[in-house]
This record gives sequence, C-alpha cells and structure tokens, in this order.
Amino acid sequence: MSDVRHILVLPDRDAAEEVAEEVAERLGLPEEPRPIREALAGEDDAEDAQWLVVLDGPADAYDRAELDALAAEYDGWLETE
Repeated sequence: MSDVRHILVLPDRDAAEEVAEEVAERLGLPEEPRPIREALAGEDDAEDAQWLVVLDGPADAYDRAELDALAAEYDGWLETE
C-alpha cells in the first residue's frame, strides 16, 4: 500500500495549533504534528500565507472524512496528495 500525504489547510496559526493538538489526540499520535506556514502559489504578501498541518502515512491510516470535517470546523479544508 502506498503512502499518502494529508494536508489540513487552515486560515491562521491559532487554528493550526488547535488542529494539530486535536488531531494528535483523536488519532493517538505519539506527538503533535508541527504547523507549517506556507504562502499561497503566486502570492507575495505574507498576509496571504496559509497554515498547514501535514500527516503522512499509509493510505488507510487516517479517515479522510474525519480530517476534512476537522479542518472545516476551523474554516479550513483538506488536500490529499
């Protein structure tokens, strides 16, 4: 089975930190994922940066619908690579 990257895209740092804490609790992760700040493609303004919480693992390791719902609770969304 191949690995998949789930990226929870969030509007600000506070939301990203709360989601990282909540996802670690819900999934029983040994440690919280670290939020990452990334500018949107084509944007030069630092205000347009999004905050990401990234989870890597086997395709069946995480419930995509649960992650999508969690991101939506914080006005974010889920992308899967």
